[in-house]
Amino acid sequence: MSNNKNKNKFIRLLNYSGNYKYLTILGCILSALSAICLLIPFIYILDVVNALLAVAPDFSQAQNISDYAFNAFLYAFLGIALNFCGLMCTHLSAFKNEKNMKDAAMNHLLKLPLGYFSNHTSGGLRKVIDFSTAKTEGFLAHNLFDLVGAIVTPIVFLILLFSFDWILGLICLIPIILCFVFMYPMFSKESQNVMAKYQMYLEKMNGEAVEYVRGIPVTKAFQQSVYSFKNFIDAIRNYGKFSADYALSTQLPMTAFTVSINGFFALLIPAGILLAGSVVDVKFLSDFLFYVIFTPICAVMMNKIMSVSQDWMLAGYALESIEEILNEKPLVEPSNPQKPKNHSIEFESVTFDYDETDSAEHILNEVSLKINENDSVALVGPSGGGKTTIASLIPRFWDVKRGSIKIGEVDVRDISTEELMKNISFVFQNTKLFNDSIYNNVAIGSEGASREDVLRALSLAQCDDIIEEFPQGIDTVIGSGGTYLSGGQQQRIALARAILKDAPIIILDEATALADPENEYLIQKAISEITKDKTVIMIAHRLSTVKNVDNIFVVENGRIVEQGIHSELVESEGLYSRMWDEFNQSIQWKVKSEVI
Repeated sequence: MSNNKNKNKFIRLLNYSGNYKYLTILGCILSALSAICLLIPFIYILDVVNALLAVAPDFSQAQNISDYAFNAFLYAFLGIALNFCGLMCTHLSAFKNEKNMKDAAMNHLLKLPLGYFSNHTSGGLRKVIDFSTAKTEGFLAHNLFDLVGAIVTPIVFLILLFSFDWILGLICLIPIILCFVFMYPMFSKESQNVMAKYQMYLEKMNGEAVEYVRGIPVTKAFQQSVYSFKNFIDAIRNYGKFSADYALSTQLPMTAFTVSINGFFALLIPAGILLAGSVVDVKFLSDFLFYVIFTPICAVMMNKIMSVSQDWMLAGYALESIEEILNEKPLVEPSNPQKPKNHSIEFESVTFDYDETDSAEHILNEVSLKINENDSVALVGPSGGGKTTIASLIPRFWDVKRGSIKIGEVDVRDISTEELMKNISFVFQNTKLFNDSIYNNVAIGSEGASREDVLRALSLAQCDDIIEEFPQGIDTVIGSGGTYLSGGQQQRIALARAILKDAPIIILDEATALADPENEYLIQKAISEITKDKTVIMIAHRLSTVKNVDNIFVVENGRIVEQGIHSELVESEGLYSRMWDEFNQSIQWKVKSEVI
């Protein structure tokens, strides 16, 4: 896609239509011909006026009136037919363009590392793909077609004006020139950048709206509505403020543009009176009447040029949004993929940043650790220390900057994505379930799973009460007809998915964080089922859940500062020991508060 940056934006957009782009070109040609054909009837109307004025007041002597009327009707019909055919061409091309653009974006998303989706909300991506393709489709199907006609009409109009009376033609040319002069600042590079920011704020607001609505059941259940609403309301306020500032900045040029359009009449009528003088010439009167009738059409076309130009700015931004996705570097698949020899995990001097800049501060700095096959380990430490990053690098959500990560003595970069996903299951803190049946949500990670297999996995994940709650059982569609699950219930469904997949490596990222006490107990029982004879990496703030693991890694500021079993770390009087003391104090505080 890098070469595309050197191409004209319109050509880049048109290329998504493939061979159908020639239909767009044909549609534009037909639009131009249609505009010309629809102007010709006005000439015949002028001929009718001249013929009638020539024999006034005895209009019965007028010649060729029926011929003029027939020709006017013929060209009007031809113009409408060409308009219809042109729109058919541009629509066919636009639909193909939208399909190809969506296919390209969706196929590329499948090739991106999973870490990309951690930094981009589903609402934001959906808005980019749906809005962008709809905007470019609308531009190619309608706006471009209208723009060609809107440009051709004033040009032909000016030619007619100058052929009839060059002075009146020159007078009418002045408002048109002024229109383009006042239009230019609104479509300069600076204005395009402002429009890009406008779309960014709109995209952010839409993304937050989708995420907020989707999370309403969970946020209500766990008193997180204040935080979620704050994100949403901030996005709305930022969008509103920027929109108001943008509207004020375009107020002056837009007003000047509108005045220029209305200037057609302001200049034409007094000019006609001055040029006519005391004696009114019949030819001048008919020409002047033609100008008065025709100038409103020209004003409409100028307004359309303004409107379509704004649509092109939005379509251009939409194209860049799609290309921003397509320019993301895909995950490089190994040319000679290998399979892990076992299910041990090893970090060797791993340094990592989320961006590619060579900054002095790293998210992870020279991290080395080893996890034996079938061991259960915990990553603990202050928030933002790098725990989730370490866990995310194991399934290759991102590639490391320096060092290596090995699974079964094989670098993860030498293992195919399919093989990695086959060997690793993860349960995230914020579980996302599809708006689909419980059965499909569990079976999605395991092709060929029978109904009995799914029911067994749900039972092991302590989901029996969830299934019994709904009349349709595992065929209940989540998110349909008011069927919603709490955060803890969603976690148990996600654990059932992991149990069914039966991967040898399990990553648990704060699996009980959003659970109430009842759900936490059930989730812990489910975790004990999923982790049997597995290599387990768990991230936890509740230190009581990691007391019995085989090894604990204490992570702070992107480094592993301590490691060992619970009893050793408590006695060492280091960071873990202080965290353990604080954890016990918080429990005692809660108990005392409840007693009081």
